[in-house]
Amino acid sequence: MSDSLLYIAIDFGTAYSGYGVKTNLPGKGSQLRDAEWGAEYGIRSCKTPTCVMFDSDGNFQCFGYAAMKKYTKKASLQGNEYFFSNFKMELYKNKDIKSDLELTALHGGKMAAVKVFAESLRYLKDHALSKIQNYSEAVKLQESDVTWVLTVPAIWSNAAKEFMRKAAIQAGLVTESEPDRLILALEPEAASVYCKQLPSDGFVGGEKETLRLDQNSGTQYIVADCGGGTIDITVHEVLNGGMLKEVYKASGNDLGGQIVDRELKSFLREICGDKCWEEYENKHPQEVQKFMYEFASAKCAEENESISFPCSFNLSEIVKKHRGQDVESLFQGSPGVKWNDGAIEISSAKFRSFFDGSFRGIAKILKEIMKKPELHIDYLLLVGGYASSKILQDYMKGQFGSKCQVLCPLHPQEAVMIGAVEFGMRPEVVVSRICALTYGIAVAPEFDESKHRPEKKYMSSDGVAHCNDCFERLVKRDESVGYKETRSYTYFPVSSDQTSMSIRFYSTTRLNAEYVDEWGMDKIGSITVPMPDIKGGLKRQVRLDICFGSTEITATVTDMTSKITKTTTIDFMRK
Repeated sequence: MSDSLLYIAIDFGTAYSGYGVKTNLPGKGSQLRDAEWGAEYGIRSCKTPTCVMFDSDGNFQCFGYAAMKKYTKKASLQGNEYFFSNFKMELYKNKDIKSDLELTALHGGKMAAVKVFAESLRYLKDHALSKIQNYSEAVKLQESDVTWVLTVPAIWSNAAKEFMRKAAIQAGLVTESEPDRLILALEPEAASVYCKQLPSDGFVGGEKETLRLDQNSGTQYIVADCGGGTIDITVHEVLNGGMLKEVYKASGNDLGGQIVDRELKSFLREICGDKCWEEYENKHPQEVQKFMYEFASAKCAEENESISFPCSFNLSEIVKKHRGQDVESLFQGSPGVKWNDGAIEISSAKFRSFFDGSFRGIAKILKEIMKKPELHIDYLLLVGGYASSKILQDYMKGQFGSKCQVLCPLHPQEAVMIGAVEFGMRPEVVVSRICALTYGIAVAPEFDESKHRPEKKYMSSDGVAHCNDCFERLVKRDESVGYKETRSYTYFPVSSDQTSMSIRFYSTTRLNAEYVDEWGMDKIGSITVPMPDIKGGLKRQVRLDICFGSTEITATVTDMTSKITKTTTIDFMRK
């Protein structure tokens, strides 16, 4: 991959998405660039809204600003068109991700989740390749010239990460035969790679010095990736040469910027009344969607600023129909809000209160991390679109400024996207990670009455008693594993005439599980290797080589007699 002409990183966010490109094209030199979105709508942004529209037959129509504008301008959806937004959160909320997972569009119709994700990724892929081809007309690009990097939250389940790989394959980023051309980058890790090489003046309010985080070996910092949906947190320590090691397992929650949006909706529902607001959302979802996009921009306002939004004619008519009064009368006497010449004006104090639940949830996790005696946090880095909020920045400085230096890059929304490009070129920059789960396999040792459960006893064809379903731990939760660190294990057949060996992989949050059918155990995959030559009987060996330290787990099983080898990337998705 080091000789790829292009590294394209897609930052697929809950609220906004974009891509960054590092080119090594002949005659062009090495350049890092990202796309600019929304110019045709009078907007200039490094990202576009993560929303997609399909026609009534399920055919892709448009993505991003085009989809959002088309949806919000419609009086109603015609022919049950499908519009999806903020759908990435389903992969966090759903704890039992299956390959047939469905998403519900805003009009109520359902569509296969993998199709919604895949068509969105396909659009971003085609957009990137088109832009690059226009830039380098003299160079005919081939698929093999590109290494793709796809960002995923570190706090996602392994099944969710596997789902994104499958969607990327369906989108045509890579084929199943070339999995190495797609790298999954953990979002806070990508942001860390970006932030560690910034000079001091690359941060908000930073001093004009050339000192960078990666120039101080031993420095520990927290990266809080504050997105629209999730808060994704990792803790890194800088090693010699600017390399990084994870010193505390990834953590986070779903208290991102959309919590603030929900608080606003609850506030308006309370003022208008449940019946009025429900009718407004059901009959005019496009107006609600447009209102929320406008509100998203207001979240970056200063803490002492009030905000105002024009009130929809349709909402006014619904209020008049159900409550027999003009909408402006609802705001008389309501604390923190007033009617101002056709607009709803929210005071700065009331606006600030919408953030309280999110802030408390973020602060709770950060305080727990900073209490760890083995850590000495020097910096707290705030990245992600939500981190653009001055209110968020000021709150975090007030909470943690006495414990460490709180920094936010000048362009926090770009941190994951640009960092993912650099990570794709040097994934070994994160030399070790903390295992979030305990991983192991099912084994069948000889039966021991003093420690094995009687019902697990069975006899092999050679007349030897074995214990079925025992759990053998390969790596434990909270253990540090090196990047692409491979661990090897040797196993023997349970019968002399055995012609294959199947290895079943399991994960759990527990540290001392004994059997694979106990509570909290999840089967995450299996692999079978043939053992055709049986002359060695019970002395034949099968070697398992497994790599835990990358963003995905790979396993190779080899029959040492025939040298037959089988390799798999663990598939965490339940069928």
